[in-house]
Amino acid sequence: MDLNLLEKIDALFACNAGDYIDLPQLVVVGHQSSGKSSVLQGLTNLPFPRNSGLCTRFATQITFRRSSTESIVAFIVPAKDASTEHQDRMREWRRELKVLDSPSFASIMSEVLNQLPLPRHAFSKDVLVLEIASPSQEHFSVIDVPGTFKRKTEGVTTKEDMALVDEMVRSYMSNPRSVMLTVVSSNVDIATQEIVELAEDLDPQGIRTLGVLTKPDLVDKGGEIAIIELIEDKRHRLKLGWHVVRNLGQAELDDQTASRHDEEDKFFSTESPWNSLDKSKVGVDSLRCRLQEILAAHIRREFPKVREEVNQKIKGVRTQLNNLGPKRQTRMEQMQFLMEIAQRFQDAATAAAQADNGRGILWSDKSFRLATHALNRGDEFSHLMSTSGHKFGFDNSDGPSAISDPNDESDPNDESDLNDSSIEEPFGEFPTRYNARSVPNHADVQDILYDATATVLAPQHSLILSWLKSVYRESRGFEIGTFDHKLLAITMRDQAAKWRDLALGYISDIIAMVHSFISRLLENIVAIDRVRQGIMASCIEGLRSKYQVALEHTNFLLKVELEGNPATLNHYLSENMSKCRQDRLLRRLRDKILKSEHGRVVRLEDITQNHPLDNVDHVIFEIHDILRAYYKVADHILVAGTETPLKLFSPAFVVAMTDAQLEEVAGEEPGVRRRRLVLEKKLHLLEQGRKILQ
Repeated sequence: MDLNLLEKIDALFACNAGDYIDLPQLVVVGHQSSGKSSVLQGLTNLPFPRNSGLCTRFATQITFRRSSTESIVAFIVPAKDASTEHQDRMREWRRELKVLDSPSFASIMSEVLNQLPLPRHAFSKDVLVLEIASPSQEHFSVIDVPGTFKRKTEGVTTKEDMALVDEMVRSYMSNPRSVMLTVVSSNVDIATQEIVELAEDLDPQGIRTLGVLTKPDLVDKGGEIAIIELIEDKRHRLKLGWHVVRNLGQAELDDQTASRHDEEDKFFSTESPWNSLDKSKVGVDSLRCRLQEILAAHIRREFPKVREEVNQKIKGVRTQLNNLGPKRQTRMEQMQFLMEIAQRFQDAATAAAQADNGRGILWSDKSFRLATHALNRGDEFSHLMSTSGHKFGFDNSDGPSAISDPNDESDPNDESDLNDSSIEEPFGEFPTRYNARSVPNHADVQDILYDATATVLAPQHSLILSWLKSVYRESRGFEIGTFDHKLLAITMRDQAAKWRDLALGYISDIIAMVHSFISRLLENIVAIDRVRQGIMASCIEGLRSKYQVALEHTNFLLKVELEGNPATLNHYLSENMSKCRQDRLLRRLRDKILKSEHGRVVRLEDITQNHPLDNVDHVIFEIHDILRAYYKVADHILVAGTETPLKLFSPAFVVAMTDAQLEEVAGEEPGVRRRRLVLEKKLHLLEQGRKILQ
């Protein structure tokens, strides 16, 4: 027998690892009147108390092991479903004995019952463990569970007790690694014994059930043949077989000189037909040897499976703990938890804002490429502004010949054809109307965003210079070579009437895009719904404030551009005005360009003779060039910004949170805390078990 393996199994049971993993064990089960306690006393040679009911109120594990020193220790292994307070109190109870005789055994049993918070005569799922060690002791371990009963006894047992005992017995027998020592009286029909039926249900192949028959001396004459056939495996076969023992009767127990060994040996040697049975299948001494062999072989077979199961259980518990997320019960734990999330969020958000699409989720999921989508939307906005952001299409003609007189073919005072906004001309392959919005709203911010159904008309072409000339003639004063500055505001307001729809639609799309990105990134980073929702709830006010600032800034720019006098300090305006003039001059002189060794040249006289503009035409082209340049400046201002909502949720944001905010967002819910406590306890016991198994 491998004593090391047996001792490891006992150590696993002692450290409560058996609460979470099935351990190989020998369990004695039977009806209260089956003689189970007498069998156990014969196997252990311990003086179990009689007629007191003490040893039947809870399971008792008795372990014998070889040791260099003698010791008798009693302690309690609490039930796994007991309260933490009860478990702690039970583990504190421990007794060391010098001898274990009848008085001391009865005293231990009584003391254990007093430790258990039970009503009178009730049963407990806690287990009393008795460890007996000595240099000459052979290893043997057995668990005795309360005997089953089917009728309540007034003042002694109740229906609830009956159900509890049945549950306890079934739990021990259903362990696939337990060997069941099923005790049955020989003087009853085993077909009517529920304990036998239960063993058959839980062990249908009979590979871990050893049947023990008691009271053969009480079998009626002529009934012995049925018992003999069981023992000789002629009926109701079990792989481990049947065994028969004779316990002392009440009169023999009262006789202090009676010896169980002598009486039993005499019975199976002289009484017919019992003396014809195989000696290895009769008597408690041969039963003990038989059980030692069965238990040792069973443990050797199951030990590798136990080790593998412990490792699998540890892996599973750690996975469950990981699914709960980091521990977050103190302020420091909560802050550390949120700061790690915030840093991961900032890393991903920064990469997205910088179009670093080769990193992390930006590589695997293109929908997170915020900068790319924002730039594409910016291109769309730029295209709409350049092609449809103006009422009239810009002029690309060479000079004043493109400026028609609106009064040539009509009444000099009738210019309705130039001012009528209903004029629509073919616009190539483009549609008549365009949507100002192209990104779906997000529910969190849809109330502050611009109308998602807004559309703009395509621009009118070929009439802009005539329109400008008409407006100028209606507004000019005594200016010499220039124009009233108010004229630019008038033309700008009319020409840029669509800017509001396009600009607010663009900014609203970017806001919806950014907010959806933030929401989806948190979903990707934070697995716990409550934490993710708490983070968003903490940030939403700040986010909406930033979105409002962007919208208000856009409205401010639109007000300045459309309601005030156009003005800018941006060098971009003058650069674009110069470029417009240069392009116009090049178009006028393109037929005069000569190629030479110095490159492309134009004769001076061609320049001086190139159709000089009169004052009116010059001013008209100046207004046109300013409008075009100003449109580009406004476009540039609308898409620029220094404050991004992506930077709101950051480690600095977490540090500034109060204790109440941290608890609200990151604190563990009561159910999670309880679950974590259970899992941590389970992991601790399983890791203890793994150390024992090494």
